[in-house]
Amino acid sequence: MKKAVELIIFDWDGTLFDSVGQIVASLQFAAQQFEQPLTHADAKSIIGLGLPEVAQRLFPTVPELHTDILQSYSDHYVANSKGDAWFAGVSEMLQDLKMQGLQLAVATGKSRKGLDRVLAQTNSTALFSVTRAASETKSKPDPLMLSEILQHTGISADRTIMVGDTSYDLQMAENIQMPRVGVAYGVHSVEVLNQYAPLSIAQDVRELHAFLNLQVKMSEAV
Repeated sequence: MKKAVELIIFDWDGTLFDSVGQIVASLQFAAQQFEQPLTHADAKSIIGLGLPEVAQRLFPTVPELHTDILQSYSDHYVANSKGDAWFAGVSEMLQDLKMQGLQLAVATGKSRKGLDRVLAQTNSTALFSVTRAASETKSKPDPLMLSEILQHTGISADRTIMVGDTSYDLQMAENIQMPRVGVAYGVHSVEVLNQYAPLSIAQDVRELHAFLNLQVKMSEAV
């Protein structure tokens, strides 16, 4: 028997929040300050990982510069990300899912400081039962942050859906056999996301909202 969906966990950047362009620009700015080559594609590819993992992946030959590069990135991002906002339709989707009695959560590669800032910016703290940031747990695709969210809510993985735009999100969910949904409007391609057997890949927020509603209704009807 299929169990009812009780919890939906969302990635933040590239899934709920339209911030990928600014993240890439800030990473490239920081790299340039320390004369480190960094292409747009490489900068985009690591979105979703925790910052220490980002530094290790992008700048493996200069570990002594990691702290300074990451600080430069963070400073540039905060100073230039005033225009970042939710994708169109996200606010309505979250409010609707919440009104249906679902618990909502966030699992992100952002730092706790960064996540708290954007939660305040979007006035959305109260929408989420729990949020986990990479700075306070293990980075994706390790499933620890998902396990911690499940422990906090008391909801099992088979009653949960993870939604994300990267392979890191979907692999993290796959690692604990959690149902998962990809979105095609973020970082990684449909071809990459399909490698992790998602229930669906939504082309936009409207399609994501409709699919999640369908999953809730189907699970309740069984």
